[in-house]
Amino acid sequence: MSITRHDWTKEEILEIYTKPMMDLLYEAATVHREHHDPNVVQVSTLLSIKTGGCSEDCGYCPQAKRYHTSIKTNDLMTVSEVKEQAIQAKSNGSSRVCMGAAWRNVKDGDDFDQVLEMVRTINKLDMEVCCTLGMITENQAQRLAEAGLYAYNHNIDTSEEYYKEVISTRGFEDRLETIKNVRKTNITVCSGGIIGMGESIEDRAGMLVALSTLDPQPESVPINALVPVEGTPLEEETPVEIWEMIRMVATTRIVMPETQVRLSAGRVNMSREGQAMCFLAGANSIFSGDKLLTTPNNDVNEDMKMFEILGLKNQQPFAKVYQRETVEAVDSKFTSLGEKPKWSRPGHTIERNLEASAKGK
Repeated sequence: MSITRHDWTKEEILEIYTKPMMDLLYEAATVHREHHDPNVVQVSTLLSIKTGGCSEDCGYCPQAKRYHTSIKTNDLMTVSEVKEQAIQAKSNGSSRVCMGAAWRNVKDGDDFDQVLEMVRTINKLDMEVCCTLGMITENQAQRLAEAGLYAYNHNIDTSEEYYKEVISTRGFEDRLETIKNVRKTNITVCSGGIIGMGESIEDRAGMLVALSTLDPQPESVPINALVPVEGTPLEEETPVEIWEMIRMVATTRIVMPETQVRLSAGRVNMSREGQAMCFLAGANSIFSGDKLLTTPNNDVNEDMKMFEILGLKNQQPFAKVYQRETVEAVDSKFTSLGEKPKWSRPGHTIERNLEASAKGK
C-alpha cells in the first residue's frame, strides 16, 4: 500500500504529472482504491453568506470591489436564512455546507458572532460545516472549533513563486499561517488551488509540493479550473482542457493518498465522461448546486443522474472524521479578544490587476 509522504520534491511531482496518461491513470486509480471506496463521493454545497466588496486584488475573483464585474453585493445572511439553505442542501444529498464570506480576514465583532451561530446551527443538523472567511488568528480558530466547525478552507491558490503574479494584497506566508492556526484546533483543513491562471506546469507541481509537505496534509484538497469572469484581470485566460484537470487530480491523488480530492470550480464545463475520468483518477468530492459563490455550477439533479449512471454513492456525513460537539456561546471558553493582527501587504504591483481596476472608471 502507498504511504503518505511529506518530502515530495517538485522534480518528483513533475515526473508523475507528465507520465503517459494511461500509466498515470492506472497508478492514481490504484492508490485511490487502497485508501478510499472508489464508488463513494462526498457532496458539498457552497453558500456565499456575504458577497462582494472584498478589499483584496485576487486576479481571478469577481468579488474584489476594485474590479468592474456584474456581481451583486449582499450583506451577511441571517442565521435563519442559512439554516433554510442548509436544510435544502441536506435534502438534495449534501453532507457538508461550506459558507464563504468575501472578507480579507475575520474581525472580532457582531458579524463573526453571527457566523459562529451559523456554525452551531448547521452542526446541529448533523451536517459537516466548513467556513472560508479569509485569514484567521488562533483564538478565532478556537472559537470556530467550539461552535462545531468541521473544516476550514483556505486555498493557497498556486505555487509560492506564481502567487505574486496573481495577488499583491497579501502574502503566500499568510495562507500558511492561517492553516497553522487552524491546525492548533480539532478543525480539519481544506486547502487547494486553481489551474488555468497562466501558470506553468512547474507552478502546478510547486503548489502540490506546498500542500503535500504540510504535516498533516490537508484532509480536503479542492482542484479548481479557472472560470474567467468579465471584468477580472484573468478574463481572457483560455479555459483548461479536461486532460489538464485529469492530470492534476491524478497527481494530487498520488502525492496525497488519504486526502479527499474535490472537483470544484469549472466542473460545469466538463462532460459526464470527463468527470468520470476524474473520479477514476482519484477525485472523490464535488460541490453541487447551481452556484459556487458567484460562478455557475452543475445542477443537483444532473449530478444525481450522473451518480446513477456511474453507480456512485453519496458519502455520509462524518464518515472520515467524527462530529464536533457544539459549545453554546454562553459556555464558550474562548471569547473575543478584539484582535487586530497585522497580516502582510507585500506592496508590489501587478500590471494586469491595475489595468482591470482602471477599466470602467
